[in-house]
Amino acid sequence: MDDMVKNAHEHLNEVAREALALSNTERKKYIRSARWIGYTRAKTVLNKMEDLLAYPKKHRMPNLLIVGDSNSGKTMIAERFISLNPSYEKETNDGIVIPALFVQSPPVPNESRLYSHILDKLFAPYRPSDSPDKKLFQVKKLMEACDVRMLIIDEFHSMLAGPLDKQRIYLSAIRSLGNALRIPIVALGTKDALRAIKTDPQLDNRFKASFLPRWEQNIEFKRLLLSFERMLPLRKASDLKSQTLSKQLYAMSEGLLGELAEILSEAAIDALNDGSECITLQGLKNLDWEPPSKRRRENG
Repeated sequence: MDDMVKNAHEHLNEVAREALALSNTERKKYIRSARWIGYTRAKTVLNKMEDLLAYPKKHRMPNLLIVGDSNSGKTMIAERFISLNPSYEKETNDGIVIPALFVQSPPVPNESRLYSHILDKLFAPYRPSDSPDKKLFQVKKLMEACDVRMLIIDEFHSMLAGPLDKQRIYLSAIRSLGNALRIPIVALGTKDALRAIKTDPQLDNRFKASFLPRWEQNIEFKRLLLSFERMLPLRKASDLKSQTLSKQLYAMSEGLLGELAEILSEAAIDALNDGSECITLQGLKNLDWEPPSKRRRENG
């Protein structure tokens, strides 16, 4: 009997099959939880980050800029990297080691706010009104004490929200921090981040860009859909890689991984709610979903 049930749900991986035993409420939580799909380009970027983490310390450390459209999966890769390189207690039991520190760039180019974000991630007490120099001193001491070997900064393009002189001061602060600690810096951002870095020739020479292009409507996209289907705990096979569904999903997501993940999660939830237990073309069309390009036009 167990083999018959397993064969009936052979479209799912083992973890998703086990999730079928959960209540609908718990299955919905499972569907909405973050999941990692190790596609080729993501693995390439992760390998580059691993190489940087192991890079011997020197005065001019190499840096990496991960470039992609909004919702292309940049943050997902960084979070995966952090999960693969977690913090751990020192053997001497007198502190922790943080191999890579992941912070959010402030919404405007402000070195004091960047230091505050770093101190927050290190759970360090400080006064927001402290001078940038005082915060920087504290940041350096704590990052050295925790043996931080990489700083990852998300939403790097947000620095363009400030005037050019503030951008230059902000970039100079990042360069100085990397020099002082002799650690690589990994920045995540849209193509605007490339333009931002070029305002600092020294940083521009050290940052190597790695691009996350949009998916194309090809066999690789269908393999991605197959990976998603194996992770969504629905009792019936949806055949997401079929020509009809893959075409619809591509049009709705416009080749953006984050958009696709959200669409499939919402469609799977609807399939639970209506009892169909599979994602269909009509179910996708019933979603209240606007492609990102249309949303940008409406918001612009």
